[in-house]
Amino acid sequence: MDFMGKLASLAKRYEELNSLLAQQDVLNDLDLLQRYGREHAELEDVVHKYNELKTTDQQLAEAQELYESDDPEMRDMAYEEMERLKAYKEQLLEEVKVALLPKDIMDEKNAIVTIQGGAGGDEAALFAGELYRMYTRYADNHRWKIEVLDVNDTEQGGIKDITFVVKGKGAYSRMKYEGGTHRVQRVPVTEANGRIHTSTAKVIVLPEADDDINIDIKDSDIRVDVYRSTGHGGQSVNTTDSAVRITHLPTGLVVTCQDEKSQLKNKTKALGVLKARLWDLEEAKRQEELSKNRRSQVQTGDRSEKIRTYNFPQDRVTDHRIGLTRHNLPGVMNGDLDEFLNNLIAVDQADKLQSTFA
Repeated sequence: MDFMGKLASLAKRYEELNSLLAQQDVLNDLDLLQRYGREHAELEDVVHKYNELKTTDQQLAEAQELYESDDPEMRDMAYEEMERLKAYKEQLLEEVKVALLPKDIMDEKNAIVTIQGGAGGDEAALFAGELYRMYTRYADNHRWKIEVLDVNDTEQGGIKDITFVVKGKGAYSRMKYEGGTHRVQRVPVTEANGRIHTSTAKVIVLPEADDDINIDIKDSDIRVDVYRSTGHGGQSVNTTDSAVRITHLPTGLVVTCQDEKSQLKNKTKALGVLKARLWDLEEAKRQEELSKNRRSQVQTGDRSEKIRTYNFPQDRVTDHRIGLTRHNLPGVMNGDLDEFLNNLIAVDQADKLQSTFA
């Protein structure tokens, strides 16, 4: 089946769904109604653009007839109209291809983000803290909420590691591009000789686990330890053993949560993070198989990959995946990330179009 034939088939299914959604037996079956409703919503944009394509083709045919006229003025007008319609048709074709790309069901979910100070000691911890503040401001810009699950800070004001949830529609669809190694170049406040040091922090981004993530965690596969929550510099901030550490024995994954005063709530949140990390392991295996056929320029979630450098002396931020450099470091550290993320999404989308429709 050719491309337009596929679109015609989808348009036919869309009309079938219109009829099904009006039937009383479907209206009485909530599960069926939701399933048909989701399919209908997914097809709506594609079918709208397909109808636009058909209308544009009809208008092109009409302009072609006018172009064959003996009237020179009419021919000039028809030629201009044909050029406009051809350009519009190319735009529509690209838009409909994008609409046909498989949707990542995780994109609409909240994002679980972990930041870990890497090479550089205290300077790396300070940088990790700055990345956390950068993401909180970015979340504020998008009216998302931040919920801290676990944090280990330092007496110097830095962060050894922190795990938090970014809550908001589509949070994971954008935050997932932040996964990887971030590098900072600057003169640390403790450097007496003014030498520039390079430090790193790792960012891990996962979709928040819910019913769409089918991961079964057996009680026999985990060990649960409880302890007192700690605050700045390791100081105990709770008189009860409410903090929870869960170890997944088959994989060795360890998750902690001490944000809540309730041990049960901390355990529930820790299990949610563990579920997301186990899903990530499965997804990594799946992506490894896919990468044998397609290697995207934009990788998401690769913890070993150097994705961005923040050079303070030169007021420069560079995203190495797409070669984009901007001299607005204070703005970026204040949450101005959309230019980078929009370009990353565009490149990723172009790559998927190339592999799908080449």
